[in-house]
Amino acid sequence: NRMETVIAIHRALSNTAWLFFLILGLWGLARAVRGRPVNSNYLGAAFIGQLIFVVQAALGATLWIMGGSADMQRPSIHLLYGVFALVFLPFVYLSVLRGDDTNRAQWVLSFTTLFLFGIALRSIGTAI
Repeated sequence: NRMETVIAIHRALSNTAWLFFLILGLWGLARAVRGRPVNSNYLGAAFIGQLIFVVQAALGATLWIMGGSADMQRPSIHLLYGVFALVFLPFVYLSVLRGDDTNRAQWVLSFTTLFLFGIALRSIGTAI
């Protein structure tokens, strides 16, 4: 069944998302504590994390259209977490940091990615 396949991929990718953002946040904290600025390696990893959320959103939209949210207890809350996860990192990068790549920006991105780790976990909790 196609819907079961999409659900399985969405579920597996959600585990990838929370683990990826946890590792990214911890790596960022280690960099920030050592006084390091943001570099292209960290930004590239953050971009990959954002792509994970984009794919998750596409899969989620597919499931929504196919009626896959019927079994969820609170689908609107799950959708809210998903939309937030999709826009938060670009918002912080473009509106708050505005090209800043200092150590302060590394701290901000570290806490942003750790917050997104929590959002990813909470989103999973609302899907069950």
